[in-house]
Amino acid sequence: MSQLAVGQKSRGDRFFEKGDYINAAKYYETALEKERHKKDLENIAECYYNTFQYRLASRHLKQLVKGRFGEKDKSYNNEYNFKLYQILSALGDYEVALVYLKLYKENNSATLDVAESIETIEAFKLKTPDYKIEKAHFNSEASDFGAVKFGDSVYFTSDRDVNQLFGKTYKWTHQPFLDIYVTAVNKDLDTVGHTKALPKIINSKYHEGNFCFSKDGNTLYISRSNIVDGKREFNDAKTNDIHIYKWVKENGKWLKPVKLAFNKNGFSYQHPALSPDGSKLYFSSNLEGGFGSFDLYYVTLSEDEISEPVNLGAEINTENREHFPFISEEGHLFFASNGHLGLGMLDNFVSELVDNVFTAPTNLGVPINSQYDDFGINYYNENEGFFASNRNKKDDNIFKFKQSGPIFIREYINTFEIRDAVTKEYIPNAQVVLSNRKKAEIYSNTLDDTSVFNMNLLADHYELKAESEGYYAKTLPVEVLEKQDQKHVLYLKQIPPPPPVVVDPVDAIITEKKIDKKLKEEDPTRFALLTDVDGPPVIEKDGKLFFKLAPIYFDFGTWNIRADSKKILDELSAKLERYPDIYLKISAHTDSRGSAKYNQILSERRAESTRNYIALEGYINARRLSFKGFGEMEPIVPCPMLNCTEDEHQLNRRSEFEIIKY
Repeated sequence: MSQLAVGQKSRGDRFFEKGDYINAAKYYETALEKERHKKDLENIAECYYNTFQYRLASRHLKQLVKGRFGEKDKSYNNEYNFKLYQILSALGDYEVALVYLKLYKENNSATLDVAESIETIEAFKLKTPDYKIEKAHFNSEASDFGAVKFGDSVYFTSDRDVNQLFGKTYKWTHQPFLDIYVTAVNKDLDTVGHTKALPKIINSKYHEGNFCFSKDGNTLYISRSNIVDGKREFNDAKTNDIHIYKWVKENGKWLKPVKLAFNKNGFSYQHPALSPDGSKLYFSSNLEGGFGSFDLYYVTLSEDEISEPVNLGAEINTENREHFPFISEEGHLFFASNGHLGLGMLDNFVSELVDNVFTAPTNLGVPINSQYDDFGINYYNENEGFFASNRNKKDDNIFKFKQSGPIFIREYINTFEIRDAVTKEYIPNAQVVLSNRKKAEIYSNTLDDTSVFNMNLLADHYELKAESEGYYAKTLPVEVLEKQDQKHVLYLKQIPPPPPVVVDPVDAIITEKKIDKKLKEEDPTRFALLTDVDGPPVIEKDGKLFFKLAPIYFDFGTWNIRADSKKILDELSAKLERYPDIYLKISAHTDSRGSAKYNQILSERRAESTRNYIALEGYINARRLSFKGFGEMEPIVPCPMLNCTEDEHQLNRRSEFEIIKY
C-alpha cells in the first residue's frame, strides 16, 4: 500500500473509531482510490449507511459482496447482505434488494419467497390509504422527531441549534446533541409563540431523546445519554449507551432525574412508552438474550419497585431492529421495525391486542410508510397523532396524521353468483372452486338451483372457477377490497350444439364474418387474410384489419415478455413469415390504475418489448413492425374513480396488432 493510501486509511480509522463518519468517509474515499481493501469497504459503507447517503453506501457494499477487493478471502459478514437489502429498498430497487434479504436469511438458516415478498410489498403500496398526512409546521432545518402532544403544547426531540452556536456537536451527525423542545399550538397544530428548549434540569449537554408523560403530566420518562456525575459513561466498546431516566414534578418544578434501576452499563434502553393505565413502561433495548439487534421490552411499574424487563417475544421482535413503541388507549402496540417485511428502512407497524396477546404485526402501508425511515408513530386522540420520517432524504421531519380508515386486517362479506352469459339467469347445479393467491383451495361445492354462496374473506386476490353441464368452464379473478357487501358474478357461456352438417371452413368464415364474396377478386390478399384458418385469425374492425390473439400478459409493473405469451407471439411470427408484405402496428394499452405518466411509459415499453420479441425471436424484419403505447387514454370500458371490475380492467389492459399494409 502506498504511503499516501496508508496515511488516508489511518486518518479514516481514527475518525471512524470516534464515530465521526462524515470525516472518516472522506479519508477512506482517498485511500480506496489507490488500493481497495475489505475492511476499508466495510467501514466506508458503514459511514454512508449511518449518515443516510444510501446511493454511496450501495456502491461500496456491492463491491464488498461481489469480492472486488485485494484480499484472497472473499467472505464477508452476513450483516452486509441485510444492509444492502435495506439500502436498495430505500433506493426503490425491491427486486434486487430481496435477493440479498433471501441470501441473508438463508445464511441464518431461514427462507424467503422472493416472488411472494414482492407481491406483499406491492400490496403495501397499493393498499387503500388508512391515513391522511401533512408535514407539521414546527419542523426546522435540523432533525425533528418524537412529537408528543400534551395539553395545548407539542413536545418533541430535535438537534436544532437554538442557543448552542459555540456548543458541543455530536460527531456522528456534526449537529448539536439532541434536546427536548416545546411549542404551544392552536387547534390546527400551528405554532403559537416561540419554540423553546426544556429547562437544564431536563436537557443536559448530551443527548435527550424520545420521552413520554404520565397522564397527569407530573412524571416524565426520557431516554438520554448515560451520565454519571455529569459526565458520559462509556461501555467496554467505548460507546456511550442510552438509558432511561425518570423526572417527577413537585409544586410545578421538575426534580432531579433518577435513572431507572433496570438500566445496565453495556446496553442501551430507549424510546420509553407508558401503557394507558401507567402500569407498564415499554421500551427498546439491545439487552443480551433477545432475538436480535434491538427488541421491544416492558417493565411493570409500582410504587415500591420496578420489575425486570420482559421481552415481547418472537411475534413482535426479529433478529433486526424494533424501536419506538407506543400503546394506544385500546392497548394496541404501534412500533417501528426493519426486521418485518416493509417498504424500505424502518417502517411503522401495529399489533392488535386480542385477549391480552399482541397479534402478528401489520404494516401500516403508504403514506405512513415510505422507502426511507418512518418511525415514532403515536396518537394524541382517537384518530390523530404524529410520526417522523426522513423521506425528504436529508433530516428527520415530524408529520401529523389523521386516521381515515381501518388499520387492522378484517374479513369482508363477499357474495358469489354463477349466471348464464346471455340470459343472466342463475345456472343450476354449478360446481365452484374458490382459491387464494397461492392457488390453495378454500371453498368448493356443487350449488343448488340458485347458484349463490357467501364467504367472509380478507382483502386480497382470489380466483373463482365454475363449470356446469352444457357450459364452458371459466375462471374469474377476484379482488376483495377493504369494504363490505361486494358481489362477484361469473358468467358462463353455453356450449353450442354440434353443427348438423359439415361446412367448409372458408365458407363458415365467410358467413361468420359476413365477407362479400366479390372481395376474392377485388382484393385477393385481404380475402386470404380474413379466411386463413392457419395461425392467428385476422378480423376486421371499422374497416381496419387486426390479428386476433389471446391476451399478451405482463407481470405487474414490468414489460418483459412472459413465457405464456411467447407461444402466442411465436404463432404470430410464423404467420407474418408467410405474408412477407404485411406491415404491422403494435399498440399497447394499460388500465387506469397508477399515474397517467407511469401508464404511458409502461405501455410504450410493453409495445416496444413486444416488437423486439417478434423481430429478434421471430426473425421478422423490424422495418415491418411499428409500435406505440397509449397508456390509459383509450379504454374499452371507462373507469371513473377506478370503479371497474377486475374483468373490465383486464379488457382495458390489452395489446392490439393492426395490419397497416399488405
